[in-house]
Amino acid sequence: MKRKWNKALAAIFGATLLLSACGTSSGGSTTTAEKEKTYKIGVTQIVEHPSLNAAYDGFKKALEDAGVKAEYDVQIAQGDNSANTTIATNLVSSGVDLIFANSTPSAQAVAGATPDIPIVFTSVTDAVGAELVDSMESPGGNVTGTIDNHPDAIPNTMKFLKEELGAKKVGMVFNSGEANSRAQVDAVKEMLKDMDMTVVEASVATSADVKQATESLIGKVDSLYIITDNTVVSALESVVQVANEQKLPMMVGEFDSVKRGGLAAYGFEYYDIGYEAGQMAAKILKGESKPADLPVQVPQNLKLIMNEDTATALGLSIKDEWKVEFSE
Repeated sequence: MKRKWNKALAAIFGATLLLSACGTSSGGSTTTAEKEKTYKIGVTQIVEHPSLNAAYDGFKKALEDAGVKAEYDVQIAQGDNSANTTIATNLVSSGVDLIFANSTPSAQAVAGATPDIPIVFTSVTDAVGAELVDSMESPGGNVTGTIDNHPDAIPNTMKFLKEELGAKKVGMVFNSGEANSRAQVDAVKEMLKDMDMTVVEASVATSADVKQATESLIGKVDSLYIITDNTVVSALESVVQVANEQKLPMMVGEFDSVKRGGLAAYGFEYYDIGYEAGQMAAKILKGESKPADLPVQVPQNLKLIMNEDTATALGLSIKDEWKVEFSE
């Protein structure tokens, strides 16, 4: 009997030593091994453009600020959906600890490739409509993240177009193959039903189609609204050229497009939503939370940013009540 008690005490002592060596605390805090671990993070992005790149920069900075050591496997699909699918398969098979999906198509591809590896997305407009999560409040699976759609952004933009610029026919160039874009166009059309305004659509399949699609709107619209469509934004200079030649005021969906020649945008910094996604990833990697329990976040700090040169070229008088900030 005594030998049995000695063996039991030895087992308890050994287990205590083991736990102590691992640095585990009863409160579930980060272990020594976890602190020293370098996590492998897969990054998938549909195309390179300044907004998505800024979101990725924000994501990395958040992990750095949280003390998470990471090495990144970055793969860009360059707008090719077949490459996007291949990237998802490759990242899953490589055994990464977490996947950062930077765009709706990127998130959809990796979500379809694994039900197990944690996925944190950003630059997604409609996470529920894209079937990435069950709901904004309770994602429910292995996917969560931040969206690039503030609930007041489109209403404020349409109100500005009508009340300040006198617009009635709004041209929208977009890739109808992007669920992200279709959702935004449909939201605008629904909103304009009660505003005595209409949308004229011009669809593209690749960035090479953007200039011709924009030119097809000449004479049919009195303004343009370029949403956060990856295909169109990657070729934004083509749209800016047509808008300038035709003296069409062009509202855009994010600040980097203002810097590149758009008139103005109600928006937020993509760096910020990338940073917020990185904070969520840090919690997941540290074991403090699971994707299923982390609500999808909307952007903070909606504001109006304007390109002063474009406004001057259009002959606009800036009003104090707009509370506008100018792009650098």
